[in-house]
Amino acid sequence: MLTYSRWLRPLLFSLESEVAHESTLALLRAAQGTPGALATMSAMYRFDDPSLAVEAMGVRFPNPIGLAAGSDKNAKVYRAMGALGFGFIEVGTLTAKPQSGNPKPRLFRLPIDRALVNRMGFNNEGAAAAAKRLVGSRPTPVGVNIGRSKAVSNDEAIDDYRESTRLLAPLADYFVVNVSSPNTPGLRDLQAVESLRPLLAAVRDEADRARDGEPRLPLLVKIAPDLADEDVDAVADLALELGLDGIIATNTTIGRANLTTPRETIDACGGGGLSGAPLKIRSLKVLKRLRRRTGGRVTLVSVGGIETVDDVWERLRAGASLVQIYTAMVYEGPGLPGHLCRQLAERLANAGASSISDIIGADAS
Repeated sequence: MLTYSRWLRPLLFSLESEVAHESTLALLRAAQGTPGALATMSAMYRFDDPSLAVEAMGVRFPNPIGLAAGSDKNAKVYRAMGALGFGFIEVGTLTAKPQSGNPKPRLFRLPIDRALVNRMGFNNEGAAAAAKRLVGSRPTPVGVNIGRSKAVSNDEAIDDYRESTRLLAPLADYFVVNVSSPNTPGLRDLQAVESLRPLLAAVRDEADRARDGEPRLPLLVKIAPDLADEDVDAVADLALELGLDGIIATNTTIGRANLTTPRETIDACGGGGLSGAPLKIRSLKVLKRLRRRTGGRVTLVSVGGIETVDDVWERLRAGASLVQIYTAMVYEGPGLPGHLCRQLAERLANAGASSISDIIGADAS
């Protein structure tokens, strides 16, 4: 991690943000195509310990630290990401048809705040293209995150989500319905329970049909940090009503409060979702509220502002079974997941806990 912060990060930060991201993905794709490269990466970066394994939603995760959706949008580098030490990878967000996303530039760094602003707009090559890449074995569980195509209205959203589900559900270890990105016009309106209920029911039906007798696919919904508390409660109640397997909290925020970055820099970035350290407080608050409302009957995946082992420890004890990172990787580099796993195993041992399950929800109230 010291090598990254001293040498690689300055190089990457000299590039426009999206160029740096695409360059990183290109290197990871090259590694996947080089014999022995992934084994070497795994030996360098992964830290595996039996105490870190998590059983959730009928899936075994080698550790609770996952890569959030938004990095490997097109399911091109999930094998390489697994070699870096993640316990699971979430690909996407994928839409039924290919789409180019919003005009560039659309990804910005706020280094002072250890944050990113993005308005990518679900740029991806489409569900069918990703499905071809998801065939075959994988080193860690892979979740698939789907969203509504921009060209489709909310009135047509169910059929759009059904199409993505038909193509991708047979290939996923878990499935996420994303209704919380701020970068597709009107998408967040689908978080209202009167819209969300038929959508989730349709995805559940299509997933069962597409898997044709295979084990039931865990289904989750991803929500925004900007929901009012009563709306968070409503989503939690709906998850229980429909028998959802989990909730991912939270996506990026449209808010810009409490940033240290100069206002003119923030304004120059324009609209989009803010991710990274500034989400820490709200993401944790939403997690705690969901835990109280669901009482541990739904798997909770916490994402937003997680950077250190203290953050991971706090989220697990607050009720998350799994956590995800993305923006922290931009600032800390490829060694972060393995580093967090090593520190987490040490923390467990020092606490006298034999497994992650011993601490999940320990501070929930």
